[in-house]
Amino acid sequence: MAHATIEWTANLEGAFDLGGLLSLIAAEMRERSSDVFPVGGIRVRAIRLTDYVIADSNCADDAFINIDVKMGVGRDAAFKQAFFNQMFDAVKAFLGDLFERRSLALSLYVEEAEGWKHNTIHHRLTARK
Repeated sequence: MAHATIEWTANLEGAFDLGGLLSLIAAEMRERSSDVFPVGGIRVRAIRLTDYVIADSNCADDAFINIDVKMGVGRDAAFKQAFFNQMFDAVKAFLGDLFERRSLALSLYVEEAEGWKHNTIHHRLTARK
């Protein structure tokens, strides 16, 4: 399980490629995690925020993108540090000069979670092989 939720402020509409960002994060989880994240358990989604307050509320152009990742318990600390450093750097590079064009805060938080799941996607992926 690796689920990523990207929250982004509505004032960023059209300023970056949201679909590209979702695809980038999914690809990072699929292709650069050394199979630590099962492909069938990857979920990446975005939530456009219309109600928010940033900093001192004095600049309507202030914006943020926050990425929350939930994953199952038990991943090695060294893996987490290396993988999420690399993913954060990839996201920053993807956003490119957006940081220079406006006031923007980017954050990434990682949480280990236990939960209940029922997922037949794994079966479909295994049957393809």
